[in-house]
Amino acid sequence: MIFRQNYVRRERLDDAGGVTVFVAVCVIALIGIIGLAVDGGSKMRATERADYIAGEAARAGGQAIDPADAITGRAIIADPQAASAAAQAYLRSAGATGTVTVSGDGKTLTVTVTGTYDTTFLSVMGIGSLPVTGHGKAILLHGVTAPEGN
Repeated sequence: MIFRQNYVRRERLDDAGGVTVFVAVCVIALIGIIGLAVDGGSKMRATERADYIAGEAARAGGQAIDPADAITGRAIIADPQAASAAAQAYLRSAGATGTVTVSGDGKTLTVTVTGTYDTTFLSVMGIGSLPVTGHGKAILLHGVTAPEGN
């Protein structure tokens, strides 16, 4: 009978630690999923901010119209150099970098903001930053009237 008790005890000891390995693997996977959710959400917010800054920079550049054509009433078009300078000044004030383009007809300004998001959890896996890009566009309109009642 003593032999049988030792056999049962040995069998129990042979399983010791099996659950610990399973829990450790599950915890690591759970931390990875939480990390993806946190860093993914933060990257989305960084992209939204880049879009906002690009849109505001395009609007700022759109205020730099060519005064000669505007005063005579011929057209409302952007002065390419002044519009680009105004948009770049807005980008600098917002702490962002990007490119500004003015269309050939001077009626459309396009701003692209580029940057990076420094990761929190993914840096443990060797991903220290993620690229972020935002886009904004301003179209100059002239002679457009609002519908009745507005």
